[in-house]
Amino acid sequence: MSTKTGRYSGYIRPTLIFLDLLIINLMVLLCLRSAMSNFGYHSILSIFWLVISYYSGYYEVYRFTKGIEISGKLFKQFLFISLITFAYVGFKYKYVTTKEIGLYVFYSFITVAFLKFAVFYFLKKYRLFYGGNFRRVIILGNGKSVDELKFFFTKNPDYGYNLTKIFDLKVNKKLEINECNKYVIDNKIDEIYASINSLTNKEIDDLIHFADNNLKTIKFLPDSKNTFLRNLAVEYYGYIPIIALRTIPLDKEINKRLKRVFDIVFSILIIICLLSWLTPVIALLILIESKGPIFFKQKRNGLNYEEFYCYKFRSMHLNPIADIEQVQKNDPRITKIGKFIRKTSIDELPQFFNVFLGEMSVVGPRPHMVSHTEMYAKSVDKFMVRHFIKPGITGLAQTNGYRGEVESDKDIINRVKYDIFYIENWSILLDFKIVINTIFNAIRGEKKAY
Repeated sequence: MSTKTGRYSGYIRPTLIFLDLLIINLMVLLCLRSAMSNFGYHSILSIFWLVISYYSGYYEVYRFTKGIEISGKLFKQFLFISLITFAYVGFKYKYVTTKEIGLYVFYSFITVAFLKFAVFYFLKKYRLFYGGNFRRVIILGNGKSVDELKFFFTKNPDYGYNLTKIFDLKVNKKLEINECNKYVIDNKIDEIYASINSLTNKEIDDLIHFADNNLKTIKFLPDSKNTFLRNLAVEYYGYIPIIALRTIPLDKEINKRLKRVFDIVFSILIIICLLSWLTPVIALLILIESKGPIFFKQKRNGLNYEEFYCYKFRSMHLNPIADIEQVQKNDPRITKIGKFIRKTSIDELPQFFNVFLGEMSVVGPRPHMVSHTEMYAKSVDKFMVRHFIKPGITGLAQTNGYRGEVESDKDIINRVKYDIFYIENWSILLDFKIVINTIFNAIRGEKKAY
């Protein structure tokens, strides 16, 4: 039985390591002074590169790894390499300038990044066009998670998974499990995906035993109601393992401070460079069309469910139901200028004052009206999880089509789903990606921006 079935050559990762080391060492010759190109520095640079990559998982890139994760690994790797270079220069070569080091890090980063992404996407195309490196997989069980995985495998052939059969276990579970085991052996299946909700504990144990004894990879699928779907973390109290149901990156002080710095810098730039001149223009247009205040403020729930006033440019005529009824398409309450500023999301810009004051973040779950929050808290599962972090001007849900009016249960359920994913998988790079997508969506114009 071959252990290489459905996998790339074992030479790919060593080759990439060699090429990366070659690049960062050649760049020393090209970008730094000749005195820096000595055996001592090249040795230190190479050793630290390997040590850092080992602990950061820099080369742990798989077919299901997202591009943003690769970018994060690159930034982390070169952050440490920059620090090492500065430290070495400061200790031994004080005449080497900051500009020279900056150019070295920049050109090394660009070249290594190009190589890393080129290989990553080449392998995807290789799987897609040449049918190479496909892993033959089966699914065992039934339910929503099984249907979603089947859809994923079918719609994403570039990931390289060839779904050959589904054993739904609906008729004769024991017989189907036996047939599944035989099918796995006879058809050289690489990976088994099993729904936890379709199996008993003993059946799970037996399946693990079968997979281990036949050198097969087994992975389990939870349904949305299952706690295994959560981002579980194991902590140890002495020698006692304790499972936390959710890890929130923004609970870490360093991440919290990093996000706050990003919020302050971004909000100051918007306030000074945009709102300083745009506010008088929008204010004049609002006052010409309708009487009332320039800004509209509304109570919303933020971090830890605390209430705060969320600010917007007023886009509607004054009305007594502004805090009760959500805006709908062709809403008669919206003014002409209001229609424009809502379509372009200009009405949201005053919320950068909320961000500067620390009540909101640039990116996070969108806050709802207090009345709607109370309603959804009772009817939508896990809705309150959104309040573990600060609300945002934009969010992952909004950039994936779930902004504006909640027209059906599907809208709010998917919004919560994306918000929880963001909370459990936050990174500063994800924030940048969401901001960029939000800007593109605003320029392009969104269907539900009314």
